[in-house]
Amino acid sequence: MSEISVTRIAYILALVSGILMVIFGLLGLIGSSFGPRELFHWGYAYGGIVTIICGVKAIIGAKSATTLVWDIVLIVVGIVGGGFGGLLVALGGLLGLLTVLLKKA
Repeated sequence: MSEISVTRIAYILALVSGILMVIFGLLGLIGSSFGPRELFHWGYAYGGIVTIICGVKAIIGAKSATTLVWDIVLIVVGIVGGGFGGLLVALGGLLGLLTVLLKKA
């Protein structure tokens, strides 16, 4: 088996889960558009919009998973985005953060 570095795993994890977050956000947005037409209709779509934005940030930040600042951003984006994709983004950020901190030690 070929060896793969932890930073590469963090990059792949953040990228794939960012794509998942965008897909889940689009599905949530589409699903909320078929929901009941009430006064607070945009309240249902808010979660989909936030997930899409967090997914795009995760995709952009995935290539910088070896820097301390972007690892913290990925962790925050994963927590704010929520769901399965957010959990994987946070995990990718934690892996990147561990590698950055262990390289400095």
